Amino acid sequence: MLALRLARGAHPLVLLRRLLVAAASAGVGFLLLCTLGYAVGHPGESQAALTRLAWCVLPLAATVHFAVAVARTDPATRPRPGLSAIGLGPARLAAVAAASTAVSCTLGSMVALLVFLHLRGDLTGLPFDGASAELLGAGRPLPLAAALTLLAIVPVVASTTAALTLRPRRKAVLDDDPGTAEPAPAAPPGGLPWGVALVALGVAVETYASRGGTGGAAALPLPGGLGGGPVGVLAGWALTAVGLAVAGPGLTHLTGRLLQAFRPGVTRLLAGRALMDEARRIGRPLGVACAVASATIGATTLYGPGGAQPFGPLTGLGAALVMTCTTATLLTAALESRQTRVTTKDALLRLGASASMLRMAVGVRALALLAVFAPLTWAVAELAALPLR
Repeated sequence: MLALRLARGAHPLVLLRRLLVAAASAGVGFLLLCTLGYAVGHPGESQAALTRLAWCVLPLAATVHFAVAVARTDPATRPRPGLSAIGLGPARLAAVAAASTAVSCTLGSMVALLVFLHLRGDLTGLPFDGASAELLGAGRPLPLAAALTLLAIVPVVASTTAALTLRPRRKAVLDDDPGTAEPAPAAPPGGLPWGVALVALGVAVETYASRGGTGGAAALPLPGGLGGGPVGVLAGWALTAVGLAVAGPGLTHLTGRLLQAFRPGVTRLLAGRALMDEARRIGRPLGVACAVASATIGATTLYGPGGAQPFGPLTGLGAALVMTCTTATLLTAALESRQTRVTTKDALLRLGASASMLRMAVGVRALALLAVFAPLTWAVAELAALPLR
């Protein structure tokens, strides 16, 4: 009930972010229901149905990542001094944030169910002259328990992840202030060596698997008519993507350190220090965005030229969900970073810093990140696609 009251009185931008979470949840729920419809319509192809269900993990992970980022930036669930006295401490607010996430995702799942039933013809007859009848298993009874179980995956996973991510740390609970949970002389992120190692291992695994050809290697079908590929090649792509996500915070911290090297001025000092302080917050979404962009470039390089229709409708929906949620998560993390630096910005303005200099520092940060992550994304995409050409 408290989560619903907070949703009613939220800022329009906060409501927009929650609606985006609901839309992403609806997309994932529709993909899961389409998998169920395919299994119902093709009872003899259980392996293909399981493969379709496994590929739904990617948009599900992107949606959960976005939902957690939105929950972190929700101002209504941010701990403030004195709230513990009325029973709204950090633990209770984390539960409220998880409940808000569950409400948004449940709304999206309900919309997905209505759209799915409409396209199957269970509500008002088959639309579009029955074009989607075979894809959705129209004309066959839909198992209600299975449908509700699949629709509950996104709300349960997203709300649980949000609760675990926003759980109060010991120092934050003692101080009743989330900002003290991560002190300003905090240790740099330590994932850069592991990320580089995972990227190198992924490229090596992919190269080794591609040399054996597709004749003797076990092929894992790809969605949307992209054919199949050796399991080792796809495992190499997965390791490369995980490595980029792990290396993101370390790369962001290293970029901030390099900005402050070689006799920097005030602008470079501010930009570099801000990147070092926000490395953990914006580095992981940057790494995930880099991984998604490199996979998109690699897939476009391999499957773009040639085939008349390389992507099916559900594959396009899944790819759009992953890219949209990744971009939205990155923008949400940038907004969260801006909100956490409001106090520092006000202090600098009181000390005499000009607003133009602060804006210039923001531009320097953006250009530095672009100069580091854009070539890295292109290089990893080319290395990942090279063995398959």
